[in-house]
Amino acid sequence: MFARAALFLLVLAGAPAHAQLPPAVAARLAAAGIPDDAVGVMVQRLEDGAVVLAHGAERSLAPGSTMKVITSWIALDRLGPAYRGRAELRTSARIADGVVHGDVVLRGMGDVDLDWRAFERMLQVLRHRGVREIRGDLVLDRSFFRPARTDIGVPPFDEGPEFRYNVIPDALLVNTNLLQLDLVSDGKRMQPAIATPIDRVSVESAMTLVDRACEDWEDGWKIPAVVASKTGELRIVLLGDFPRNCTASTSINVIDRVTYSERLFRALWKRLGGMHRGRVRDGEVLEEGVLLAEHWSRPLGDVVRDVNKRSDNPITRTLFLTLGALSMTDPALPTAQRAESEIRSWFERNAIPQEGLVIENGSGLSRTERIRPSQLAAVLRASGRAQWSPEFVASLPIAGVDGSMRKRLSYPPALGRARVKTGTLRDTSGVAGYVAGSGGSTYIVAAIVNHPMATRAVARPILDELLDWVAHLP
Repeated sequence: MFARAALFLLVLAGAPAHAQLPPAVAARLAAAGIPDDAVGVMVQRLEDGAVVLAHGAERSLAPGSTMKVITSWIALDRLGPAYRGRAELRTSARIADGVVHGDVVLRGMGDVDLDWRAFERMLQVLRHRGVREIRGDLVLDRSFFRPARTDIGVPPFDEGPEFRYNVIPDALLVNTNLLQLDLVSDGKRMQPAIATPIDRVSVESAMTLVDRACEDWEDGWKIPAVVASKTGELRIVLLGDFPRNCTASTSINVIDRVTYSERLFRALWKRLGGMHRGRVRDGEVLEEGVLLAEHWSRPLGDVVRDVNKRSDNPITRTLFLTLGALSMTDPALPTAQRAESEIRSWFERNAIPQEGLVIENGSGLSRTERIRPSQLAAVLRASGRAQWSPEFVASLPIAGVDGSMRKRLSYPPALGRARVKTGTLRDTSGVAGYVAGSGGSTYIVAAIVNHPMATRAVARPILDELLDWVAHLP
């Protein structure tokens, strides 16, 4: 208490910032075997930028998902909260007597909400226009991002390449390429079912039943096998083990992207009473043609809540690439490079140093991305005073209330008063956001731990101790 009170007096008097970590934080680090130099912290008062604590704030560290603060804010600042991605169905072919005599193009422009239900509604509009048959191909145009596919040949990021968080997006990511599975077991067997409408795809279980808590069902999960028959059927075989008397659901990405879109389209078009005689293939169509149907994503002001509260990687990476696709930089450059240029230009306009900043995909799901806590704090200060600040702040998880902070700091004074983006990777844990101090001031907090001992269980209490300390500031 004496150390905390002493620091209050120093801050109030405008004294220089402390470089030493708060004693309680330092004690937790020591107990965990994590050295002080594995930590970077910046705490600033939002109102005037006064630095309260700067410990290793200039270290370039792996940020984990705290990197989403950068992408989500710059997307809001650059595009505005009303921006919406979209998808279109178009054709340049003749339409007569309910038949499209040629190709139909499904073009994606970063629509993050193009799930199978939205795709079905687009096809329903096509039926309402009187179209009952497509005699050409369904062409999947992903050219809004260049290259159109960056997922091909990329090694898995970790041991869970089939799960949503690892899906590498493109401009036309129909239903995020996911199969939704419902998993139900009794005392004798586990029965899986596919909830996503899809043509000639089935699922079966080869999982062993075990005695384990249902909430820990993923502990026995293994990457499913995909078996193709000579007749074109695909069987998804679930492997590993599963608890008895358990009900769970998950979504997996295990089918080739074009194959998935084809089988989803055929299932939906068939149940709408449509016929199709062509193929489903990737392609870029330069001629605009006639707009047959379209779908718009939610406004960006809503989408950034998924980015930060749910820490959604595919959506974040789509926003990152959208920044590049709409950039005024050289259109011949890859979209990701143009997106990086947009972010660096924003840093330059806001007089934020870029040394130590490494950008790969804007989501933090990366082994190469790096940022300094001082840079994170500078972005948070700029966003906290800007036009779209309310939309951005509302996207951040609230301590003890929702998102990744729902079960953290569920006690005063931080409860409900800290809005913080979290980040976790192997060897990495971080927080970045705003904390309302007990005396009425709002503080910016950016803190990252990079160390082999910085597991979720070890690092989170350390960072929570820091956030609690800030919540007690005047």
